[in-house]
Amino acid sequence: MVLAIASGGYAQDLTITNARILDGTGRVIERGAVVVRAGKIVSVSATAPAAGTGRTINAGGKTVMPGLIDAHRHLVTGDPAQWLMQTAPKQLQEFLDAGFTTVLAAIDPPQAIEARKRIEAGQMKGPRLYVGAFLPLAGATGPPPNGDPARTDPARAPLSATAAPAIPRDATIKAVEAAVQAGYDYLKVVLNTTKNGPEVETLKVIVAEGKKHNKPTIVHAVSVRDTLAALDAKPDLLVHTPHIGNLGDDPAAVKKIVDAKIPMTSTLAVFVPHFDAKGTALFRDGQPFPWNTLSSAGQGPVNARLLWEAGLATYGYGTDTQWPPKETLADELRALRLVFSPQDVVKIITKNAGIATMHGAEIGTLEPGKLADIVIVDGDPLRDSNALLNVVTTIKGGQVVFEKK
Repeated sequence: MVLAIASGGYAQDLTITNARILDGTGRVIERGAVVVRAGKIVSVSATAPAAGTGRTINAGGKTVMPGLIDAHRHLVTGDPAQWLMQTAPKQLQEFLDAGFTTVLAAIDPPQAIEARKRIEAGQMKGPRLYVGAFLPLAGATGPPPNGDPARTDPARAPLSATAAPAIPRDATIKAVEAAVQAGYDYLKVVLNTTKNGPEVETLKVIVAEGKKHNKPTIVHAVSVRDTLAALDAKPDLLVHTPHIGNLGDDPAAVKKIVDAKIPMTSTLAVFVPHFDAKGTALFRDGQPFPWNTLSSAGQGPVNARLLWEAGLATYGYGTDTQWPPKETLADELRALRLVFSPQDVVKIITKNAGIATMHGAEIGTLEPGKLADIVIVDGDPLRDSNALLNVVTTIKGGQVVFEKK
């Protein structure tokens, strides 16, 4: 069914009526209205709004909720220049079609920054983009992996007895300054510790230098061992649930991670098979699924729930994949549903994911003063998480950017 929309152009003034509202804070309004002015939310209430300017959308009783947020994604594939010119317009629209109004692109080349600029200038449609720069923590110890590094992740092996080569402090500081000059929003590192290695000390330098430039540091740490090591540097975000090592065997580790109060993103579906139309099990690189990694498909969700039960401050939605957004969402929902309720999932993909991007004051909930990033879905996500796959309208900054025909 196509929603009834009164003509009003594409101004950032908007009123949504006859809506079942999930505001992202846990409040449910069975019949209410959302009023948007100049791209920001003015009111969310059960009271009928006064007549206003701009468009009016009759939601027809459908669910209105905050725009979805992927707080750990990679965008650019293949040749970056070709991606920007040929792939990006379609790919970024697909995020809007799937209800995603914000994406944190963790480790992408400068073309992702250019895409962000074009979106902000109105030259291209796409979600609100935040982009991370990659900074190494140690010198190379061998040839780069052949293919997707998750297939042969060194975090799966015992701790290397040989310390990785250190990177001079001045070189790390210059790398941070270069990322700032290039316009990146975050500093992203991959932490694979070695015995008596330099990784954590270099990470501390990056965190400190990042704070000088107001650039948060986000850490890839996929084992319990590396997650614990990362905490000593006090980064701003952990972009993976640890899926190597059982937190159920280590209550002290659970307590240390929770007490650090650092947000974490899910990325559970990386090790859950992605099935194509023929039922073939694929990995995120599009190649046959490596069944020797399957234990992570179970360990990640178990560790996630253990941290959640222990009071992890913020657990948000992130994917770390390159499948189309709606397919990725379906995969991540399969993994999340193993241990989280539909109510949990709504919080994870909205409010918590917003906090994980460090922009929770602007996005993630429908509250007065926040950006009007809104989706309308057909169904009740509080009863069935699959309703999140039924997006009929996406609104970003008060502008309708997708309508299901």
